[in-house]
Amino acid sequence: MSLQTSSAVISSSSAAIARLEPYPDSKNPIGSIRFQPNHLSFSYCKSGKISSRICAMSKPNDAETQSPSSSLVDTSLSPRVKSLKPSKTMVITDLAATLVQSGVPIIRLAAGEPDFDTPKIVAEAGINAIREGFTRYTLNAGTTELREAICRKLQEENGLSYAPDQILVSNGAKQSLLQAVLAVCSPGDEVIIPAPYWVSYTEQARLADATPVIIPTKISDNFLLDPKDLESKLTEKSRLLILCSPSNPTGSVYPKSLLEELARIIAKHPRLLVLSDEIYEHIIYAPATHTSFASLPDMYERTLTINGFSKAFAMTGWRLGYLAGPKHIVAACSKLQGQVSSGASSISQKAGVAALGLGKAGGETVAAMVKAYRERRDFLVKSLGDIEGVKISEPQGAFYLFIDFSAYYGSEAEGFGLINDSSSLALYFLDKFQVAMVPGDAFGDDSCIRISYATSLDVLRAAVEKIKKALEPLRATGSV
Repeated sequence: MSLQTSSAVISSSSAAIARLEPYPDSKNPIGSIRFQPNHLSFSYCKSGKISSRICAMSKPNDAETQSPSSSLVDTSLSPRVKSLKPSKTMVITDLAATLVQSGVPIIRLAAGEPDFDTPKIVAEAGINAIREGFTRYTLNAGTTELREAICRKLQEENGLSYAPDQILVSNGAKQSLLQAVLAVCSPGDEVIIPAPYWVSYTEQARLADATPVIIPTKISDNFLLDPKDLESKLTEKSRLLILCSPSNPTGSVYPKSLLEELARIIAKHPRLLVLSDEIYEHIIYAPATHTSFASLPDMYERTLTINGFSKAFAMTGWRLGYLAGPKHIVAACSKLQGQVSSGASSISQKAGVAALGLGKAGGETVAAMVKAYRERRDFLVKSLGDIEGVKISEPQGAFYLFIDFSAYYGSEAEGFGLINDSSSLALYFLDKFQVAMVPGDAFGDDSCIRISYATSLDVLRAAVEKIKKALEPLRATGSV
């Protein structure tokens, strides 16, 4: 593929990435290379310092930038929607996929999606549902069969006792999260979010007219929330604390002792609920263990547990997640779902029953996937940890590395320009070395970049070589 063709592909498919403004919770980029067209220095483009592909990213999307029609019809968008920020994870993932389809050899390390196929027995359950005509609407809350299976799973694996009317099955855990936030937050409430955080938490809080309150964590603390920091941020407006363990984007796992410390602080605040995102619970590396927050003393009534099938069972496309919590909150979320999407796919729910039937923690099938993830993690930690200036907190779960590359900020890359933040570094990796990763400012920490190792070792070996090659010329000018 010619450079001109590649540039055209990026111009048409990645305008959104160019328009992404930095998250207000993260550091503001101070240089000329950003995910914002208005701040991309066209003098750099004219001088040839930045490739034509990066310059093409600055072109606005006509469909979104054009002014409303001069006719009498008002086609303007609502302020609520216009205030939403696109997910950099989705934008970069889509861009990388588009480039690959167009013949550009991109190594894709952006998406949080298992590279394994859905287990055969699970896929067959979905196929059989179609063949047997199980293709109609189900109960809005989910089939009784699936909700009962989820109750058994929560009892046997997490020590939690729920009835089926305390379970709401949705079209993915993301929907479960949003409905929970909308159900319990009022305008002016505060949602406490430790950073780094998953990209959608802050935007979902804003959709509920709540205020995200970000608490930074440190790589030296394995990105775990310090109880003292939590206590200092709590006010009478504090309504919801969002915890994710194992974490996206860091892979950190909260030990039970730390969760108990947090729980003792939370117990002092009657209005404060906890949204516990446990979607990665089965992707965990011994000796780390998973503790469900609702299982802690006095936390059951104030915890909303989110889980699903996408990650552990490699079922991202099946769109199936669930909420477990107090009956009246689950009922409120169900009412909301009934007006938004109604129940999840009947076919996916049959597959979900089969997935939960694989055995505790997914049985040998999931254990084999976790073994592969661990091998990949170990390879990356060793290979990238040897690079001068790079800081790594070894993940204990999930399939992400959140790597501190900030020692290379301030470098001038020949043929590219100044690298002064995670966004410009991510663009440098993508443009010059064809490796797609997500800048850390999307997760509230501009010092890092997220790498997904949900791909083969061969792909990761190639990626490491490219990353090392990309960083090598930066050492002469960076502050490493």
